[in-house]
Amino acid sequence: MTTPTGVPDDAYWQRPDPDSAQPAREPERPTPDPGPVYPGPPRTPPPSPHWRPPTIASSPPPRDMPAQDMDALDDSEGSARTVTYGVGLVAGAIALILLCLLCARFLF
Repeated sequence: MTTPTGVPDDAYWQRPDPDSAQPAREPERPTPDPGPVYPGPPRTPPPSPHWRPPTIASSPPPRDMPAQDMDALDDSEGSARTVTYGVGLVAGAIALILLCLLCARFLF
């Protein structure tokens, strides 16, 4: 490891001798002249008293929803489930047949 003084021993890293003369203080730096003081952003003019859009006093009450036929909903959900399972079974059967054909082609 090299030291800035070029001395290869540990003298550079030792504490200074308390009996030695104190180093001279740095001269005081002159303070710069204070610049102009920032007064802040300019004030905004007050808004016009008519700046808000016109508002409606009250909206009409919501209309009633038509009644639901729960039995018809259950029937339609059941038929949709049957169609979904049927399409899934057909797709699975086709995939199984194709997989068997592919494996048979590699084995034989």
